[in-house]
Amino acid sequence: MNLSDFPLPVLGFAAFSGSGKTTLLEQVIPLLRQSGLRLALVKHSHHDFEMDKPGKDSDRLRKAGAGQILLASKFRTAWIREGDGETEPDLYELLERLDTRVLDLVLVEGFRDESVAKIEIHRPSLGKPLLCNKDDKVLAVATDQPPHQQLTVPLLPLNDPETVADFVLRWLEGR
Repeated sequence: MNLSDFPLPVLGFAAFSGSGKTTLLEQVIPLLRQSGLRLALVKHSHHDFEMDKPGKDSDRLRKAGAGQILLASKFRTAWIREGDGETEPDLYELLERLDTRVLDLVLVEGFRDESVAKIEIHRPSLGKPLLCNKDDKVLAVATDQPPHQQLTVPLLPLNDPETVADFVLRWLEGR
């Protein structure tokens, strides 16, 4: 599968670690929900993490060797797949697992090298290069300070989630 086959708009929020992707998303998501959008989020992490509580059934079964676990209740459903510790997860495989019947938009945090439309989060104080200089999928740059160079994409104020949410809504309308 490639992104052109996916039935919903996908918008990434990409940056180097520590730039504030999660903080911005936790402020923007409620604003998008207030606009009536039904959202999913696919988040990439470079770190090992535990989703199931130690000692609980799903944790015990995973540690016993189950490579995939689907945990379901009337409150939530979680899918856990053990990785090999080396191979990065495939974004398109993850997208295929979403129930697109109940969604309007998929937000992606991380996966900065994937070929998806994205908003770049950039903090010049971190000394990292701008992604938009080499990635034509960057639609805008959300920043806390104007960069020292002219950009060909719009600048968004990083500390103004309403403006970022409005940009996302305008992008969706223009698709």
